[in-house]
Amino acid sequence: MVDNRNLILAVVLSIAILIGFELVYSPQRTPAPEPVTNGDVAAPAVPSGVPTDSAVPPAAGVPDGTATGSAVPTGGAGQTSREAALQADPRVQIDTPRLHGSILLRGGRLDDLTLADYHETIDPSSPEIVLLSPGGTFRPYFARFGWVETGGQAIKVPDDDTPWTADGKVLSPETPVTLTWDNGEGLRFERTFAIDGDYMVTVRQRVTNSGEAAVAMAPYGLISRHGTPTVLGFFILHEGPLGVFNDELKEIDYEDVQEDGVIEQATTGGWIGITDKYWLTALIPDQATPVQTRFVHQTRQTGDFYQVDMLGAAVSVPPGGVASADTMLFAGAKEVHLLDDYAEAFGIALFDRAIDFGWFYFLTKPIFLFLIWINSYVGNLGVAILLLTVAIKLVFFPLANKSYTAMSKMKKLQPEMMKLRERLSDDKVRLNQEMMALYKKEKVNPASGCLPMLVQIPVFFALYKVLFVTIEMRHAPFFGWIQDLSAPDPTTIFNLFGLIPWQPPEFLMIGIWPLIMGASMWMQQKLNPPPPDPMQAKIFMFLPILFTFLLARFPAGLVVYWAWNNVLSIAQQWVIMRRMGVKA
Repeated sequence: MVDNRNLILAVVLSIAILIGFELVYSPQRTPAPEPVTNGDVAAPAVPSGVPTDSAVPPAAGVPDGTATGSAVPTGGAGQTSREAALQADPRVQIDTPRLHGSILLRGGRLDDLTLADYHETIDPSSPEIVLLSPGGTFRPYFARFGWVETGGQAIKVPDDDTPWTADGKVLSPETPVTLTWDNGEGLRFERTFAIDGDYMVTVRQRVTNSGEAAVAMAPYGLISRHGTPTVLGFFILHEGPLGVFNDELKEIDYEDVQEDGVIEQATTGGWIGITDKYWLTALIPDQATPVQTRFVHQTRQTGDFYQVDMLGAAVSVPPGGVASADTMLFAGAKEVHLLDDYAEAFGIALFDRAIDFGWFYFLTKPIFLFLIWINSYVGNLGVAILLLTVAIKLVFFPLANKSYTAMSKMKKLQPEMMKLRERLSDDKVRLNQEMMALYKKEKVNPASGCLPMLVQIPVFFALYKVLFVTIEMRHAPFFGWIQDLSAPDPTTIFNLFGLIPWQPPEFLMIGIWPLIMGASMWMQQKLNPPPPDPMQAKIFMFLPILFTFLLARFPAGLVVYWAWNNVLSIAQQWVIMRRMGVKA
């Protein structure tokens, strides 16, 4: 039997709800934070050329990053405060328009970094976002560079305890800083840090051989992260190790690297790093030089330990000779235009894919760029979303017109369809034939009303990705009580929008914009032909309520989009129905 348009629409909506809920709101299981304790570390060897922390016996010459690198006193839980760690050893300060932090001279590690433009809350006086943290603190996170010996010689190379000497006190865009150390055996090591006005650090390593024999070594860079960070756990957002290898993006969940221990890949060009929702640390080698890269996990008494690293090709430094290697480190916010600029300036393959634009990349990024372009004129991302919605409606205008015309015809046929159902209620085959004949006579396709909705589902999820993953939406205000378009509407009807001093549980946080969206959906539903079947009618009555609760915890910007889209659809459908003489 050929079902009517309403049943098809109900099925499509139900599938969209189930799939959308599963993809968007089913969090992955993430490990619980590990307790940090004192004690010796028992960790498996890590096969590679890159060292791990000095707390673990070096595996094939590559260090890791768990050593505290200082004589910081620890508390009963094996931790010290961030402030105490930063004061325990000499440091080179980092001062740029967008970054604050320091480089630890003992070990020469970049282990202290905060983002000057981003704060923990929408209050600009709240603390800056902390990206990198020293060893010995809660969940250390830092970058380290160096050399490993590759010729079987007993070469003394810099490690976590190496006391470097700096030629300056402050690293800024105008003043690079060079660290030096002589191993007392004929090798002089230099490490020059240069930083731009945004988030890119260039590290040049240089070795001068004043000894009597040639030495063989290879440069490395690593990012060390201690403890499994708390992640949002949404299927549509990747947080964890990732990189681009031979022009292919590879995203590794924390659970995957925990299971495998070590994941290795060789690449020419690309990059490797660790991403959070909005922040990224990434190592970027010379894009024309082959490197060996790894994702590493170890389980220790202090908890989970993660490392991403890369090892360059070995070089031979003859007596009187010099060897050097350059590596870039990105450490900062994943701003789309900035990543695009770096990708173009340095030829970094797929650098913008550090932002999880998802399967609908071909839609998501253009929508984002168009939204930002509109915002450059109106100066408010909420208003830009409203104008973007108008633009999307214009793109789908012909398709929507066809759909609403079909719906109007269906509504006009409702009296005749009801008569057929009453007259042929006991003969389903005959009823189907008569309805088919009626559709053919009136030139109505009952499924045509579903097509615009099916086409717009990818656009909806693409816009959701834009609002959810791009940092440009973070703390972006609209008007009134919406001060963060990337967060849910903070109001709720269950405390009379703040008049009652009570904070309802999260599932009851049904704010003003979700209610507007639900009401507009109900109004739009009333313009459609009513389902003749009582069960279908109940489903349709329930959908606006379901969507109100479902979207209440979505980003406010997305709810604004959906409500405004409904209003525009209502206006368009009402005009068409009036034109066709159908009662609206």
